[in-house]
Amino acid sequence: MNRPAHHLAAVTAAALVTGALALAPATQASAADLSNPAAITLAPDWSCGLVQSTDQALAGQLNTVLTGKLAGYMTAYRVSCARAIVNTVKNRGLPHRAAVIAVTTSIVETTLRNNPNEEDHDSVGLFQQRATWGSFAERMDPTWSTNAFLNAMLSVPNWQTRPIGEVCQAVQHSALEERYQPQAADGERIVNALFSGGGSGDQPVAGNWDGGGSANVGIFRPSTGEFHLRNDDGSLTKVYWGENGDLPVSANWDGAGPDNVGIFRPSTGEFHLRMDDGSITKLNWGANGDLPVSANWDGGPAANVGIFRPSTGDFHLRNDDGSITKVNWGQQGDLPVSGNWDGAGPDNVGIFRPSTGEFHLRNDDGSLTKLNWGANGDLPVSGNFDGANGYPAANVGIWRPSTADFHLRMDDGSLINLNWGQPH
Repeated sequence: MNRPAHHLAAVTAAALVTGALALAPATQASAADLSNPAAITLAPDWSCGLVQSTDQALAGQLNTVLTGKLAGYMTAYRVSCARAIVNTVKNRGLPHRAAVIAVTTSIVETTLRNNPNEEDHDSVGLFQQRATWGSFAERMDPTWSTNAFLNAMLSVPNWQTRPIGEVCQAVQHSALEERYQPQAADGERIVNALFSGGGSGDQPVAGNWDGGGSANVGIFRPSTGEFHLRNDDGSLTKVYWGENGDLPVSANWDGAGPDNVGIFRPSTGEFHLRMDDGSITKLNWGANGDLPVSANWDGGPAANVGIFRPSTGDFHLRNDDGSITKVNWGQQGDLPVSGNWDGAGPDNVGIFRPSTGEFHLRNDDGSLTKLNWGANGDLPVSGNFDGANGYPAANVGIWRPSTADFHLRMDDGSLINLNWGQPH
């Protein structure tokens, strides 16, 4: 990185005086990380610490939700590097936001790799720190380099409230300052999965839980394996269904009564769907890396499941007879939704594109409806939120993790805000 040397030297000196930068020898990783061809360098990446037995599974889970430059490229090694950053933040007693800032910076600088190659002047390590920060050995030590970054971050005015990208830039002094903010949502998702020892925070769902005129919202809490479903009168229904690492779905699985919940388990490629009598229906449909959807694809009385495969941009939709319908709609980084967008015939698919804040909804005739509703970092939902008006079409909404607010779009374009869940 091209940065003013006088500022970085002052940061390093101050850090050494505080004694906060405990050294631990870094060791070379056993092999280069080849998952991202653009990032391959002459010397192999150095270790960030022990790669745990669960890191590959966690990488797979993250690949289902990441939307930035690491979408589809998270590996067990990158998880270990993110953990080294997060643990350093926690050991300093700093808040979750500090970890998001640091991880976001490392995503941009090195794609979460401890890179020993001087590819940009004399920059090395997780944060591409130049020689003015410290010795080569210090900058290649994940704990030392993270502490050095944090010391500089703490000197940034209002770092607790400023946009993540602005804080990253204030530390790094990059010539390409616009790169940081687009990765902040993924920085938060990765930190959420590591900061409290597991779990990725609440995840949104929508459905008609109480059989009333319109759909309502809910969240799935991976840390407890519970769904917290909001009824029309504002009351709460809790359903224990799922575990950490599962991804939520909801629909009318048995064709009678209200909607119910289910989960997609990436580790097994199975859906576990809850029936109205509390029984379970298991369906094997999908693979690790797929994102789940659910809707009534074939016009029968009950809903069924499907997956969106980011690597190909294909939806694989399961019909009641077990056959598959494939629809190519979307691209890497998109998040799937489903609903009856045009109020006629069966349900259809759509995507939310975080990079633009747009929904791209597919109509029965194959045409496209675009709606600008949301922003990078938001998670999409869909349902007939104003069903009391007698119109059968579904609409879209988003859940904003930073505030735990749902922003639901009505047919007339108006907005309903509902606070439901825990922010993260």
